[in-house]
Amino acid sequence: MSKSNFFTIRGYNRMEQGEISHTMEDYLEMIYRHAKDGKYIRVNQLASLLNVRPPSASKMAAKLRDSSMIKFEPYGIIELTVKGEEIGACLLHRHEVLNSLFCLINDSDNELELVEKIEHSFDARTIRNIELFLKNKTAT
Repeated sequence: MSKSNFFTIRGYNRMEQGEISHTMEDYLEMIYRHAKDGKYIRVNQLASLLNVRPPSASKMAAKLRDSSMIKFEPYGIIELTVKGEEIGACLLHRHEVLNSLFCLINDSDNELELVEKIEHSFDARTIRNIELFLKNKTAT
């Protein structure tokens, strides 16, 4: 029996595991949402927004700090680094593009839950192509 190119989702995730996990992406995207509007965020607020416990948010903030994406001291504010801001902007952009696509397909105003469940599987090339599709669709 020959090996196929098919894997389980877990298998694909292991092959793609880069510098940032899906969970890290969710946290960084939320931090970026606040930072882009000139707001700051603390661990307790971040935990509340993501419906997790503060110790979990604190651990993730430490991981993001160790990956040079944020500046963070315990009980202090969370600030994005240049690297964190760049990645956060891409993550939010991906989220917004997918939300626009699914709202169009499902004739709805917001597809937050669907987007949150699947957004981590889309690469930059696919997002660019979805953007082109949406641009062409709304131009007609």
